[in-house]
Amino acid sequence: MPFVVTLADAADAGTVGGKAASLGELTRAGIAVPPGFAVTTGAFTAAMAALDGGGALRAGIGALSAADVAEIARVAARFRRIVAEAPLPSEVTAAITAGYAALAGAGEERVDVAVRSSATVEDSAEASFAGLQDTYLGVSGADSVLDHVRRCWASMYNDESVAYRRRLGLPEPGVAMAVVVQRMVAPRAAGVMFTRSPVTGDRSVVAIEGTWGLGSALVSGDVTPDSWVISKITGEITGRRVSSKAKVHGYAAGGPPTVSDTPADLREAPCLNDEEIRALAAVARRVEARYGAPQDIEWAVLDAPFADVPGGPAAPDAPAESRVVLLQSRPETVWAARDSKPAGAPKPRAADHVLALFGKPL
Repeated sequence: MPFVVTLADAADAGTVGGKAASLGELTRAGIAVPPGFAVTTGAFTAAMAALDGGGALRAGIGALSAADVAEIARVAARFRRIVAEAPLPSEVTAAITAGYAALAGAGEERVDVAVRSSATVEDSAEASFAGLQDTYLGVSGADSVLDHVRRCWASMYNDESVAYRRRLGLPEPGVAMAVVVQRMVAPRAAGVMFTRSPVTGDRSVVAIEGTWGLGSALVSGDVTPDSWVISKITGEITGRRVSSKAKVHGYAAGGPPTVSDTPADLREAPCLNDEEIRALAAVARRVEARYGAPQDIEWAVLDAPFADVPGGPAAPDAPAESRVVLLQSRPETVWAARDSKPAGAPKPRAADHVLALFGKPL
């Protein structure tokens, strides 16, 4: 197994994890995705073999009781420290360093990237590990990328992630971590969208939430996002809510992400215009059609067409869809789980369903 695979070639979730496989699928579908590569589970396996050759440490994780929170915290913290500090095998280091160098454009010595976990057990229709493993933004330089790849691997042993796996009864030897490394983009606005209503389950609408700057402001809870509901049938924007957005997570090339007060003129202003809202809804429908199931999608809207990034002047008058980039798509899980359960146990006679409401068998 190669240690690094470009996102354009990322397909097998067992090799590149759920996040990278989805980004690869979007890329092959012609949907704008920041370029990058996946550090495969082969690299993870090689690193684990070097630090836990006999598997005793991982076996200890697998033996933990889901109910023993204190012991999970103790064992997981020790393993996280070992993973984060252990030197990488030389061949893994060489592959990641080469993959990072390939992302640089002409005249660029180093490039800012996002380093994102991509576990093989995450983002399925049956379970979602979203938010349980780590993401790092604005990472720059090969040595820093290598360090943050190890941090992502270590985050697979966060207390919450270990406890979740133990509750689901997932066998620890089958759990592996790939990592996505992507060029950073500097969005004017970002957020999430669902190809069915997260509130009612209605599949005839797209629900969008967004805020100024990076979407991390929304994920972290620093802002209440603006939100819109768009009919898939008519394209009409049937619902709007503009919130007061006190904080903005910003990013500029060459520096780390920042958190600051939102400028006064933007605080009460919608982060998207109607053209951008409809463009996002159109992209969401394409993604849902590609996967054949409702999706939970992370998006960003740029100041310039994606093809012109990085560099070039801002072009806010460019068609909105040319400025949309997707950062992730995963199966929607809440309503999918409800759909998979029967509405009620079968009854011998149709009338028994009505009579059961009153507790009076006939």
